[in-house]
Amino acid sequence: MAPWRRAAAAALLLAGSALAAHADEVPTIRVELNDGVINTKRIEVPAGQRFRVEVVNKGKTPAEFESLPLGLELVVAPGVTRTRVLPGKSAGTYPFFDEFHMSTTQG
Repeated sequence: MAPWRRAAAAALLLAGSALAAHADEVPTIRVELNDGVINTKRIEVPAGQRFRVEVVNKGKTPAEFESLPLGLELVVAPGVTRTRVLPGKSAGTYPFFDEFHMSTTQG
């Protein structure tokens, strides 16, 4: 392999490593739903910081994690995990719920 190709390949590997490391720096908030039961009623993240929401459906019925103020809606089949990275938000309160089980999953 020509020296300039090795240098280009090494630069691409370094760039890819930097992007992967940056992606891992996003904090992950895990929410578990289980047939009308939610594992957390409150999620806290620093204002202005990107974060990842990981929604796990441990139940036997579909779930729909939703937050209108966050602009997030994830339908999650039984036994499935879905994630979404959200941009930083202003300080405040952002309600969320499982739309398929609204009476028991307000957060």
